[in-house]
Amino acid sequence: MTIKAVDLFCGVGGLTYGLQKAGIPVVAGIDIDGSCEYAYTHNNHSQFIKKSIDEVTGKEVRALLRGADVKVLVGCAPCQPFSSHQKDKKHRSNHKDWKLLYQFSRLVKEVKPHIVSMENVPELQKEKVFLDFVNTLKEEHYVVNYDVVNVADYGVPQRRKRLILLASKRKEIKIPTPTHERYITVREAIGNLPEVKAGEANKDDALHIAPALSSINLQRIRNSRPGGTWRDWPDALKLKCHKSEKGKTYASVYGRMRWDDLSPTITTQFIGYGTGRFGHPDQDRALTLREGALLQSFPPDYQFVPPEEPIQIRKIARHIGNAVPPRLGEIIGQSIISSLPKKRKKAVNKNEQGI
Repeated sequence: MTIKAVDLFCGVGGLTYGLQKAGIPVVAGIDIDGSCEYAYTHNNHSQFIKKSIDEVTGKEVRALLRGADVKVLVGCAPCQPFSSHQKDKKHRSNHKDWKLLYQFSRLVKEVKPHIVSMENVPELQKEKVFLDFVNTLKEEHYVVNYDVVNVADYGVPQRRKRLILLASKRKEIKIPTPTHERYITVREAIGNLPEVKAGEANKDDALHIAPALSSINLQRIRNSRPGGTWRDWPDALKLKCHKSEKGKTYASVYGRMRWDDLSPTITTQFIGYGTGRFGHPDQDRALTLREGALLQSFPPDYQFVPPEEPIQIRKIARHIGNAVPPRLGEIIGQSIISSLPKKRKKAVNKNEQGI
């Protein structure tokens, strides 16, 4: 039995990498951002198609999946309109990414894959666009399952809740059960990396680079304890907004991580000390690109840019933070594989065995 998948909104390939590790060949990834191409093709050896999803036709996708006994369509539409980090919730329906899930739905109807999987932020399940997506799947005779999971339950060393949907025309695909009773810690994920200072890079790994800190932020992080907040600082280091009544309640910035705990959700801004609890547990800096990738469960040799290309820290951080954790992709792939019919062993006649 042959199985093929196409990854919509593939980015730098986190989902593709995980699916292939689970045994599902991904023949192509589609994304509008051409800066993802090197990471996607170099690490996954799959075709990258630079195209806006609304320009992709069902005929194109069917051609990519031709010859497979089991055809799989997966994707993680950009989640900015639905994310809990979206500040302007009143006007988020005007966001350019709002209707991308409808394009995903269109391709499902045109391609008619045997299996569909989607991953996104939990807030999406409350939105009409998601309910419409589910209804379309049911109208197309898919058995649909979806739920919110914590990726830490599957061995990703961070607190990150995600909405997973699995749909099949053949048989119910169950939401994966947790695989890890004990969480993987920050220490286990990044504790073996060499030290680097803020504004410097490791000579052996260009991605092990930390942004520079201003002199005031360097003082602030030196006064921050693992698991603490800006409330631990002397008054002279506190920002004006933190001294206001409203600001006093906002403690989830300028924090250090704890070694023996999960990391916070790795967002696109994990390289910024002031944008979350992204301070290194004991070095006076924010996370490096490599540390963010490892906390997302990318393998340590995953490359995001060609060796000769200069490191654009913010762009690569955006790609890493937007990615589906590869380990979650692997778990999704394992669920898909387990739903497929097992190969029947040929019955052997006793006479053929010489009995």
